[in-house]
Amino acid sequence: MTKHLISVLAFMAVTFAVQGFSHFVLNADHFAAIGFLREAPIMPMGFTVMIIQGFILSLALSRWAPSQPSLRDAMIISLAFGLFLASYIVLTEPAKYTVPSIMAWIRVEATASTTQFVLFGLLLGLIHRKFP
Repeated sequence: MTKHLISVLAFMAVTFAVQGFSHFVLNADHFAAIGFLREAPIMPMGFTVMIIQGFILSLALSRWAPSQPSLRDAMIISLAFGLFLASYIVLTEPAKYTVPSIMAWIRVEATASTTQFVLFGLLLGLIHRKFP
């Protein structure tokens, strides 16, 4: 259970750091130009999603590689889930909503999602190796 708790906390930290940096520092102008975003996000909802997603990813690695998972195993799980989740954010959201630039949206969201799930995949592998 320790590895799942630490994995969830790691997912929350990576997600908050990567997405927060993307939204509020690196791409602040991009997000400011999007008229349908809240000025102040509802943080408990975001934390709930991070807990659910982090737990699912940790559990998936435990099922995929039950004994001594490798970093490769963790990267496969993290990148597969990242691709699944990001495909909606990257491609469907700009198809549904009026965004200032579809290509800018795709670039910003694909870069942040890739960074998030690569970093988390590395941490997930290290955590599951340390706490078998």
